[in-house]
Amino acid sequence: MRRPGGWWRSKSTPEKVETYTRWSFHFFGVVEVAGLGLPVLGTLGPWLGGTLLGLVVLHATACMVTVSRAVDWTRGRRPQPVRLLWTLTALTAVIAVTAVGIAQHGPAGDAVDSAAGGVFGAVLVISAGVIALGVRERRRVYAIVGGFAFGAGVISFPLGVPGPATLLTTVGVFLGAGFLAFSAVFSIWLLNAVYELDEARETRARLAVAEERLRFGRDLHDVMGRNLAVIALKSELAVQLARRGRPEALEQMTEVQRIAQESQREVREVVRGYREADLGAELAGAQGVLTAAGIDCTVSGSADGLPAPVQSALGWVVREAATNVLRHGDAARCAVSLHVADERITLNVENDGAPDGRQGRGSGLVGLRERLSEVGGTLRAGPAGDGVFRLTAEVPLPPPSSSPVAPGPVGEVVS
Repeated sequence: MRRPGGWWRSKSTPEKVETYTRWSFHFFGVVEVAGLGLPVLGTLGPWLGGTLLGLVVLHATACMVTVSRAVDWTRGRRPQPVRLLWTLTALTAVIAVTAVGIAQHGPAGDAVDSAAGGVFGAVLVISAGVIALGVRERRRVYAIVGGFAFGAGVISFPLGVPGPATLLTTVGVFLGAGFLAFSAVFSIWLLNAVYELDEARETRARLAVAEERLRFGRDLHDVMGRNLAVIALKSELAVQLARRGRPEALEQMTEVQRIAQESQREVREVVRGYREADLGAELAGAQGVLTAAGIDCTVSGSADGLPAPVQSALGWVVREAATNVLRHGDAARCAVSLHVADERITLNVENDGAPDGRQGRGSGLVGLRERLSEVGGTLRAGPAGDGVFRLTAEVPLPPPSSSPVAPGPVGEVVS
């Protein structure tokens, strides 16, 4: 069973912003019904008030549906809800005319005028903000705000509203609609910006992998290209000498053999350099990358004196853990610690960004376990407390005779 609030913590940052944006505008519909529709029912009575309340509920529902469709359209999941926008506009006009008609020609009393006037202004202002979600061009947003303000005056004056009151209503609707429309445009801009930043972070991770592959390919080409060209040239020369019965052909083939063996050695060095990771460099690189991504990252411990195979295995753990935090998490902080105790080296990577366990999935951890098994190490990964994900790698220290290690605990350096 999922814990309360787990559905929220399981969302990524863009998904949280999108949910917040949707429900912020849905809340206007709730306020419209609770703050305007229900009081009208008590003020105007069951028949007239019930009719206006029904229209307000219908308007609030249409606004909520329009918000959902408009946000989906903004994210490219649905076509633009043009018909729904025009339907909401027409419904708003009907409610506005009804509210003004009740205020001017309905039951007398200040309470009636206040309730009907509140419905009149609210539906115009809220509609302008909601409709602004469904358009992109700035000039259309201006036209929506100006059109609703002008429409407020056009509706009010012919139905008997005095001139000063009509002007005041027009200005009020213009200011309210302008503010809500600006909020809608800004909310959509912020939502798109958050999604673009998240996509840029994914792209940066993919580019880092592609850059490493290009580096490996370039190094391999530099090693093999030259040597293969020499081998081809000397082999051709040996063939020509052998056809002529010259004893130098044996010398050339011996040289070809030597170059081939040298090529094998150089290729192994390139592959070893690609597969091995320097733990100190990986710790510093992880801190730099996570800090650049806005994550508060602290690193404690030093890799000085650790055997090269252990550094390589733990360096890959740090690299994979940092990548998982960037790709799958929504972390605000990450702590990396390295220490030696009881002849074992322990690396902990802990962050608060994956309460649903997404960082523990995939083939990356399988590869890390395989690397650690080569040096007798183990890997554990999973939730550790409320909203915390922890990855722990333990590697035994080799005997001092085979690979000397500086005694005592690793010195601590806290960024």
